[in-house]
Amino acid sequence: MREAGGLIIRPPALLFSFLMGQNVDRLVECVPNFSEGRNQTTVRALAHAVESVQGVWLLDRTMDRDHHRSVLSFAGEPDAVAEAAFRALRVATDLIDLRKHKGVHPRVGATDVVPFVPLRGATIQDCIHLAKRLGQRVGTELEIPVFLYEQAALHRDHAPLESVRRGGLQGLAFRMASDPDWRPDYGPHQLHKTAGAVVIGARPSLIAFNVNLRSTDLALARSIAKDIRQSNGGLPHLKAIGVELASRKMVQVAMNLTDYIITPLHVAFEAVRALAAEKGVVVAESEVIGLVPQAALIQAAGHSLALEQFDSTQVLEARLETRLFGESARRGSSGEQESVDINTQPLADFLDAVAAATPIPAGGTVAALVGALAASLGMMGARLSRQQGVEHRLNEIGQRLRDLMQADGEAYQRFIQATKLEKTDRTRPAALSSALHLATEIPLEIAEQATEAGVLLHACSVGVKPPVRSDLAVGLILAIAAADAGRHTVEENMNVQRNQRLKSSLRDRIELMTIRLEELRSLCYITPLQGRGGTRKKLVQALPGKVARREEWKSKSSIITSRKLSKLPRRSSREKDSSAN
Repeated sequence: MREAGGLIIRPPALLFSFLMGQNVDRLVECVPNFSEGRNQTTVRALAHAVESVQGVWLLDRTMDRDHHRSVLSFAGEPDAVAEAAFRALRVATDLIDLRKHKGVHPRVGATDVVPFVPLRGATIQDCIHLAKRLGQRVGTELEIPVFLYEQAALHRDHAPLESVRRGGLQGLAFRMASDPDWRPDYGPHQLHKTAGAVVIGARPSLIAFNVNLRSTDLALARSIAKDIRQSNGGLPHLKAIGVELASRKMVQVAMNLTDYIITPLHVAFEAVRALAAEKGVVVAESEVIGLVPQAALIQAAGHSLALEQFDSTQVLEARLETRLFGESARRGSSGEQESVDINTQPLADFLDAVAAATPIPAGGTVAALVGALAASLGMMGARLSRQQGVEHRLNEIGQRLRDLMQADGEAYQRFIQATKLEKTDRTRPAALSSALHLATEIPLEIAEQATEAGVLLHACSVGVKPPVRSDLAVGLILAIAAADAGRHTVEENMNVQRNQRLKSSLRDRIELMTIRLEELRSLCYITPLQGRGGTRKKLVQALPGKVARREEWKSKSSIITSRKLSKLPRRSSREKDSSAN
């Protein structure tokens, strides 16, 4: 196992075919960050805590002396992963004392951050539930204040990790004592004496990517980080800080790529390299902390090697996974599902089923189908213009929407069954609320997935020929229709949901989805900017020189994003982007 920030590529087919043999239907990844990067005994104890849980596989661990930080990556069944995270967190609480900690990386806890990431068969909602359950347990059993972040956040100001970390431990302690909005979601209202606080959440996969400069000029690293991060008008979906690597006599631009399809690895690298070169500084090396999606490496390799008509299915492991996993899945599901599998129905039969005088399939299923069709049109455009990153993500969205076609009908059937419970049954109110909550989450995810497909369709249309651009415009219209349909179903279900706690848990997601949908709607009949100055107001007004540099970086990407979402969860004007998981 690698004990430093490095890169490990594992054949996915072998892992997933093995898991199929173990009857693992859902996979979740957890990537906890601990404030210990120098004591190998402590980090081994953390790893052993994870490995002590059956059904969990430790995939990677890294240590960094200068950051004074370690990162574990492990995956498995959701319940087992949550248990492993708790055991590791308990060990960290016993062995790590923040009062003695000195490192360059921002932190607020001995266990600083614990994100759950959905993998095969799991959803972001699964991870949100895990985050809340773990948070409640940590707050109660370990008496550590817990803040939920990213998509698990209960408070908008807590969603960005950098907001929680702002001002370090002292800043967080001050806000907890003086601002009612900064009371922790679980646990005591003051920091733990030695362990501080912990931030737990749910998020999509991200890449922790660092570029080390052959220089000791910390001001240069910080200046480059400021120029390239999204919050200062740089590259979209990129967070960055500049830090000193005293043990290596270098400085580092530490980055998080929160969407490697929009801003790929090679674009982030080129941005740092170009700005450093302006000051006569060269790149010494780069590193990936933890694990990285295979598609991101394929994307970077295809660009760097200028591969002609390269397809991701030409990767041996990817082709092997498709064959082995696909056949295993078909063998494992045969005869077990009583309801009709929509995805295997002929089109005529599906249309007849929608038209039948039965409650399912109905609106939610149709909305998911429309979103999947939009994603397919986008894949066509991406393949014709060789935008492999966009193609890969749209394929993922399309597959997920196909799954949601089936899930929507099953959720509604569960709700119908709950309504048939006797009114004297004490479990009836809880069963109804739970079933309705699921029947609301699914169309909400349909709307979220369709909106993301629409954004990618718009970005993809920059690099295609005019005839294809017309098809992508149709796809964009379909994506908006699917998202709007999902949003309508969500609103209808929220109106009849009586459980206020469940309603509250979805409000922020619904508001954010609505904002993004409205921004997407504004793109529907607008021609992409194609690298020329646009009329829409930018998130941050950048200097002309910065705009020119940004366009140069973007030109090296497989896609060009001409617009950025302007209404993300509210952020404090004082906060800085930080690079962390």
